[in-house]
Amino acid sequence: MAASLTTSFATPLSEAVAKADGPYQLHSLDRAVSVLEVLGESDTPLSLAEICQRMDLHKSTAHRSLMVLERSALIERTLENRFRLGLKLYELGNRAVEQIDLRARVHPFFRRLAAQVGETVHLSVLQKTSVVYLDKVEPNRRVCMSSKTGTSNPVYCTSMGKAMLAFQPEEVIEQIVAKIRFVRHTPKTLTTRDALLKALERIRRRGYAIDDEEIELGVRCVGAPIFNENHRAIAAVSVSGPASRITVQSVPGIAEHVLRCCRDISASLGLSTKKKTHLVSPFLRHYGN
Repeated sequence: MAASLTTSFATPLSEAVAKADGPYQLHSLDRAVSVLEVLGESDTPLSLAEICQRMDLHKSTAHRSLMVLERSALIERTLENRFRLGLKLYELGNRAVEQIDLRARVHPFFRRLAAQVGETVHLSVLQKTSVVYLDKVEPNRRVCMSSKTGTSNPVYCTSMGKAMLAFQPEEVIEQIVAKIRFVRHTPKTLTTRDALLKALERIRRRGYAIDDEEIELGVRCVGAPIFNENHRAIAAVSVSGPASRITVQSVPGIAEHVLRCCRDISASLGLSTKKKTHLVSPFLRHYGN
């Protein structure tokens, strides 16, 4: 990927920098980054006047930065002519997760969880309307899950997919759900938008998600999200196994182990449970301080 990015530029970087008006280019970039930070710190969309006030900028200067960011889909304009972070940042964030060595960071937590529950443990990230499996640890059992890293499954019928989706910003949830093509994999599969949204509400209340034989009969999974330092659900962990072993009665106990594992991973990524936002407070209530 890095090689293709490098060769896509017709002009070497050093030459491009030399030709550019250095100070103006850097100041413009600094302002754009500052605008993103200001919008990211706000719980509600901001007007042009509010952005100017918070950044101590002239209206025309702030407007230029906003137009550049809006054209790139890094920010969005609401119907009330206010600005908020755009979905492009969400897409870039997903790519960043794939590029950092998340697997190496969570693997020690993974092995401990697999040993505690005696079932297969997965790590995944959200990619559009699917979950992509990044890592897997299997217990010492004869019957294990046949999943493979690098493969994907639909977000609406997997515990990890629903766990990550439930804790996304509302506009992201709407965007993803609108693109889902519901397919019935088993009699228990959620096949409507309303059914999925109700399930996401339950997940937010309890902090974890269940795949109750929704993608494959005889297989049950329990999943929970991993949060980064900005309180965004960037990945998820699940415990999967035969429904004969992961019974309905055993789910709450397994969920406690999964939540504790995700709490520890999130803390290693910089999440502080002291800052409780409306988005993740149900999740943090299960974790405690």
